[in-house]
Amino acid sequence: MRLQTLPHCVWLDSASDHAFDRGRYSFLTADPVAFCNASLSSPDPWPVLKQWCRGLQNARASLSQVSGSVVSDYGNGGLPPFWGGVVGLLAYEASWWLEPSLRDESWLKTPLNQPSPVVVPGMAIGVYDWTIAIDHLQCNAWLISTGLNELFETDADRARRRADGVMDWIETASASTVPPISAIKTTKESLPSLSSNFTDESFSAGVAEIIARICRGDSFQVNLAQTLTHPAMCSAAELYRRLRTINPAPYAGFFDAGDYQIVSSSPEGFLQVRLGGNGISEVVTRPIKGTVRRCGDDAEDARLGETLLASEKDRAENVMIVDLMRNDLSRVCIDDSVQVTGLCELEMYQRVQHLVSTVYGRLRPDCDVSDLLAACFPGGSITGAPKVEAMRTIAELERRPRGAYCGSMGYVSLSGAADFNILIRTITHRPSGDPEAREAIWEFPVGGGITAKSDPKHETEETWIKAASLLEVIGSVG
Repeated sequence: MRLQTLPHCVWLDSASDHAFDRGRYSFLTADPVAFCNASLSSPDPWPVLKQWCRGLQNARASLSQVSGSVVSDYGNGGLPPFWGGVVGLLAYEASWWLEPSLRDESWLKTPLNQPSPVVVPGMAIGVYDWTIAIDHLQCNAWLISTGLNELFETDADRARRRADGVMDWIETASASTVPPISAIKTTKESLPSLSSNFTDESFSAGVAEIIARICRGDSFQVNLAQTLTHPAMCSAAELYRRLRTINPAPYAGFFDAGDYQIVSSSPEGFLQVRLGGNGISEVVTRPIKGTVRRCGDDAEDARLGETLLASEKDRAENVMIVDLMRNDLSRVCIDDSVQVTGLCELEMYQRVQHLVSTVYGRLRPDCDVSDLLAACFPGGSITGAPKVEAMRTIAELERRPRGAYCGSMGYVSLSGAADFNILIRTITHRPSGDPEAREAIWEFPVGGGITAKSDPKHETEETWIKAASLLEVIGSVG
């Protein structure tokens, strides 16, 4: 990553599944013309996102008058969907501004119980005027420069100057030889510096508590996660290089927010928006619920996949989240446009297999992507249902903010397209909070959905299955 030293570098990296739209494109950008970095103690940043989305709409309209049909020409042999626009992170606790009853002031006084305050991310977004776009399916790449400024005005001369500047950065940046990466089977026992906010016993007890609450009628499903922590042993950029090699994923990414860096190999998409031929925005969400491991033996993987497809518990878990997402989309989509186009379909990834469903809708003309995000955030697959009650239970049992984990990272494009993932299989590289140590740490929560039919021991084991690829990455560094 030659551009990693530029301010707020972002790599939205489709590192696998290139045959599908979800894994077709990757985008690299940096040096935004405007940036908003809000911690949990900051004023509400959602109006900034709303203002920027409106600015992109106005800029697109102006660009259309100059450039004609090229503005809507992406995919199908045209330009990739992201040309520049708003890119960044919505942390899980960005929901506090949407639902103030979730706000916990005690977390703002001594975040994470560290000796000195640690910045807990809320939202970090920037306006990016250029991108290097890669179409993995067609094996094409573009440098797209829009000339967009902080006032959402586009200028052809500025676009050319910025494109020339990007080429200069690429040509003058030092290219270093990087050693090959070998995955090493790594367990929690082989990483003595690994710690968690739960023991296996206390996590199982947390699962049992959720089951009891479900049986009392408090909720139908709750996602519970344990947060694993390990001292950082390399830069965030090097960590990402290793992660995408060992565990590639279609919604992977790297983001330098300044105070912290996000390193993710997420397999899960949250919201995808594409402009239809009639100018109506079409929305797709793909919740994941239900997980089994992959062992490398095709016959055994097939057997495990069939077992997952037949699991009454996992299918019920998935269907409940599908219903939640249908309800969320209905808040901003055209009446009767919301439909389930795929239900509990089996998908394979590097280390696991998942049940994935697909829900489709058409966005109302009076709503933009910021309204869509506000209606659906955070994704129901990583909260539970009903969403707000499940989130209250999560906060009570986990006893710490999630930060980037289970939030979303993605873009809103000048083209009218948008893509956001759900940040699972994600590591946050951040300062430890100890002013004397001056060290960085890696935090990576792992969790799963709990229903009335969950088994506490099995759910605890599932978190370690999901952590396996991240532990292998750490093991490859050591």
